[in-house]
Amino acid sequence: MSVTSISVLRKNLFSTFDNVIDYNDAVTVSTKKGNAVILSEAEYKAMLETIYLCSQKGLVEKIKEGEKEDISSMSTFNPNEEW
Repeated sequence: MSVTSISVLRKNLFSTFDNVIDYNDAVTVSTKKGNAVILSEAEYKAMLETIYLCSQKGLVEKIKEGEKEDISSMSTFNPNEEW
């Protein structure tokens, strides 16, 4: 994560946004009132999706249970299998 002041951001606005978008480089912008963070839209949407998935009751536990499963005992995809 890069850190910059609001003054430097003004001078390098376009290149800063290019880096944020091209490299998912979050930028912390420091100001007199406090800090703000610039994220790419892709990174922002990924964070929202992660928050949503983690908020689904029991989902995290099911994923952790699945991690313990022996891969060699797994079968091919069955659309009739109950999830």
